[in-house]
Amino acid sequence: MSKSTDSTNQSPSHSSGQPVIEVRGLENRFGNHVVHESLDLDLLDGEILGIVGGSGTGKSVLLRSIVGLKRPNAGKINVLGNDLNQLSSKERSQVERRFGVLFQQGALFSSLSLQENVALPIIEHAKLPREDAEYLARVKLSLVGLEPEAALQYPESLSGGMIKRAALARALALDPDILFLDEPTAGLDPIGAAAFDQLLVTLRNALGFSVFLVTHDLDTLYAACDRVAVLSQKRVLVTDTIQNVARTDDEWVQNYFNGPRGRAANKTAHSNDRQLRSE
Repeated sequence: MSKSTDSTNQSPSHSSGQPVIEVRGLENRFGNHVVHESLDLDLLDGEILGIVGGSGTGKSVLLRSIVGLKRPNAGKINVLGNDLNQLSSKERSQVERRFGVLFQQGALFSSLSLQENVALPIIEHAKLPREDAEYLARVKLSLVGLEPEAALQYPESLSGGMIKRAALARALALDPDILFLDEPTAGLDPIGAAAFDQLLVTLRNALGFSVFLVTHDLDTLYAACDRVAVLSQKRVLVTDTIQNVARTDDEWVQNYFNGPRGRAANKTAHSNDRQLRSE
């Protein structure tokens, strides 16, 4: 995986350069409305890949197609060496157990405590006794930076940042190889969003999973992503480091990455990089 010298979040050695997801010729339609057509995309082993695009480009639809929540109208999706369309239901379920998914609003069960929310997939898929599953759930909650007393709290009593961290803990419950995140910093204040970005990079570096990250947050793209893929005109327009993507001769790309917010995010990333280098 190529990395520019001014990237701030990791060294290239975290990725083997081998794809863990290969999407080829993907087509998604809703009635006569074509969302994706002849879409190709790779997620490399160990990288954090940011997916961006204008409204209606199908960022979340692409994520849902890969994780199996929407069956594409055409094309091939190969995940962890498996052609998902060729697998039986049982085989597909085994592959999907290697995914962790964090949906935009967290999607925690409001009637369950955080400990119970995280323990649920462990009980259902790993078949562990409840006591063991809840112990592991507390470990996962600690891993994402939540205090021990948070384990017995319910989602309605939590801040947005705590909900996102708890949802991340649940996504990590089964030690996934690939983490799918849909707008994980949406609704968070800048401090909370920055803390989540740093947590994500730290966990990826420590645990070695790959990340498919749908976002519109420019700060997240600069702080956490190794590469960025831009969806446009029903396809992937470009996939590269953020510095190279920002040079792409496309009106939306230029307005997005080189407008006032893009310039501010870039300046913040460089400032943080200089601070890290001086420590």
